[in-house]
Amino acid sequence: MSLFVTFEGPEGSGKSTQARLLYESLHTRRFPVILTREPGGTRIGDLIRRIVLDLQHTEMAPTTETLLFSAARAQLVSEVIRPYLEQGGIVLCDRYADSTYAYQGYGLGRDLAELRVITTAATGGLRPDLTFYLDISAEAGLERKRRKRPVTRLMGQHGIEQEWNRLDARELEYHQRVEAGYRELIAQDPERWRVLDARQSIEALAEQIAAIIEPYLASIPRLETVPLC
Repeated sequence: MSLFVTFEGPEGSGKSTQARLLYESLHTRRFPVILTREPGGTRIGDLIRRIVLDLQHTEMAPTTETLLFSAARAQLVSEVIRPYLEQGGIVLCDRYADSTYAYQGYGLGRDLAELRVITTAATGGLRPDLTFYLDISAEAGLERKRRKRPVTRLMGQHGIEQEWNRLDARELEYHQRVEAGYRELIAQDPERWRVLDARQSIEALAEQIAAIIEPYLASIPRLETVPLC
């Protein structure tokens, strides 16, 4: 058995933090687990990430944006996600296909049926077993990110990533459409989604996520020793 878990939410929801905390917890408990992200997670995907999120690329067409995100996803699924799931491991992914529906579909007004065709081609139909949605209003989430706006993060061999990116810089109405889009997606597939209040403390959220995922771990064998990160 394997387990594919994704984290979704508006900008500033704290999903990346929670994905990392869950990874660290499962890793310490000797579960076979990896953490990856979208766009990125591979050498090719990280190069695409730098292009698609760069604040200077304001002329990027919606179709270009959609196809770049999907190209990075196709590489990630082929190179990282599917092989690890086939080994019986746990994959935690910071964003996945639902982000395309929310951001490019509802946010940019792209045709959802067309996006489903593109996404199926990119993923081979691979869907998460469980998706955590960290719920916060577009306004509150953006304000969180604005407070971090001057901050940069070292990304190892991939250089420096800005916290405030091209999608963040779009108008509030766009982010409100994204937020509403997520709610539509949750309503369409409620069994897969777990909605959590992102305004809680980091510790409280982490405890809730750990409790929700625990039953899913019963069929995942643990490793004999704690693997290297």
